[in-house]
Amino acid sequence: MTRLSDMMEKQARLLSSKLFHKHRQVEVALNRSVLAWKETERSRKRSSGISNSVETACIHAVPVCEIVAVCKTTDDDQDNTETRRSQKKAKQQSQLYPHAFTVSYIRRTRQHQWRCSDVTFHSANQGLCGQWIQVINEQLTLLTNRPKSLLVYINPYGGKRRGKRIYEQKVAPLFRRACISADVIVTERANHARDHLKTEANLDKYDGVVCVGGDGMFSEILHGLITRTQTDNSVDQNQPDAELVPCSLHIGIIPAGSTDCICFATVGTNDPVTSALHIIVGDSQPMDVCSVHQNDLFLKYSVSLLGYGFYGDVLSDSERKRWLGPARYDLSGVKTFLSHNYYEGTISFLPAENNMGDPRDKLQCRSGCRVCQHKPSSKDTRWEMSGEKEKSDKDGSSGWSVIRGKFIAINAASMSCACPRSPEGLSPSAHLADGTTDLILVRKCSRLDFLRHLLRHTNKDDQFDHSFVEVHRVRKFCFQPRQYEPVSLEDLSESPKKTGFRPICSTQTSCNYSTSHSSWNCDGEILPHVAIQVSVQCQLIRLFARGIEEQQQCVFEDPCTLWAPEPSAH
Repeated sequence: MTRLSDMMEKQARLLSSKLFHKHRQVEVALNRSVLAWKETERSRKRSSGISNSVETACIHAVPVCEIVAVCKTTDDDQDNTETRRSQKKAKQQSQLYPHAFTVSYIRRTRQHQWRCSDVTFHSANQGLCGQWIQVINEQLTLLTNRPKSLLVYINPYGGKRRGKRIYEQKVAPLFRRACISADVIVTERANHARDHLKTEANLDKYDGVVCVGGDGMFSEILHGLITRTQTDNSVDQNQPDAELVPCSLHIGIIPAGSTDCICFATVGTNDPVTSALHIIVGDSQPMDVCSVHQNDLFLKYSVSLLGYGFYGDVLSDSERKRWLGPARYDLSGVKTFLSHNYYEGTISFLPAENNMGDPRDKLQCRSGCRVCQHKPSSKDTRWEMSGEKEKSDKDGSSGWSVIRGKFIAINAASMSCACPRSPEGLSPSAHLADGTTDLILVRKCSRLDFLRHLLRHTNKDDQFDHSFVEVHRVRKFCFQPRQYEPVSLEDLSESPKKTGFRPICSTQTSCNYSTSHSSWNCDGEILPHVAIQVSVQCQLIRLFARGIEEQQQCVFEDPCTLWAPEPSAH
């Protein structure tokens, strides 16, 4: 970690002055990386009692890349919450130092949340204030990763129907402060945003696309933007072996839905202000995308969870209870757990050879993740599906593994899938951008054992530490269910269990068990097919995010010891 004093000494100071802040004189210094200030009066007030009071004076530092904006301060911008005595003192100071400028910057609070704070500096010299505003703005202009124009889609119906209010009250004022222009579209129907992005939107005029809503709204933006990119580059999405072109525009997520799993896993919190500030500073987080096919038919893209069995059944049941709102997931989850269905099928997968991570290595994906910085080549990830190759794959001669069995759940987690209810997620060590997905197989077990497995999602115990659970980090996989095979009545006792009435044969001959299939839950949507092929597209998109930060304090340690030699005053 780079200390402030090192940064101030290594880089030439662009500007330094003695100004006033909150009725105290402060020394303010700026270089290309840091804006810093400290009080200068403390040494005079305490010189009789403490000889080293200058060294212990409180120092504040803000990275230039986390400055939101700087502007001239008017009388209307002054803080009106001060006491009468403070207001009197402020009035006297404003008469002595009538000119001021305000710097808006990011302040970290609890649980990965960010807030926009202001610091105002006063001076008797109008030209000096103007110089500070000009120099800081010049440094902000050099941050070319920051967006200047955004296309915003708002889902007014998602979650508790708060999307429009959240944007207008919490997000739009921050965008205006940062001088970001935004074209806003309030969606009127399902897939409105997806269809607009695919055909109508003039994307050349924007630096990013922002969705205000939940995971469903993000999925619309994802599919629209990827499809548009492939169409513009003449790539056929229906071909499983197609090498997809990464999207050039970043995607921003303002959480306002029933579920905000993707935002939580990439930022660490479901807070609209925090997400807006990540967009403003132009953070960039690459993300893998799973492409799902059925033979030569493209089905869906997935960035979080592909779930067959338990999670597919929960979603299928909850779709019939949408009138309950978010509570439908709890009710359907209990119902599905009590049903305790299991399903038979064959899963084939290509393990992620020579990969830096393992699903059980306890190495979590965080901001600046070393695992995600290693991007595999397209040669390593190309899907080969010729008839001869497919046969050799399933024979295991080319590195593919095949598992047949009866499963309660088959899950593919391309990220941790962490959320407030499950802080560690389905796969705590899954990575956002390493070109793999974690394939979790939960075999047939007792209801009590499955409950133990589910409960471990809510704590820090290893949810894979069960004899009936196995996890593999893979680049591709395909699933084939057991379907329409004749079984005897003896086999029916071991066939997937269902609630309600099941087919009964009057003789000992075979019968078709046509209801023995679950559905695939693809990021909260039901897939129309069960037999699927999945390939991980490495770093296909980028979000306005930086991953979950490890530490919540300021990036500079021990700020009281970091001040460089005293600057010269203007």
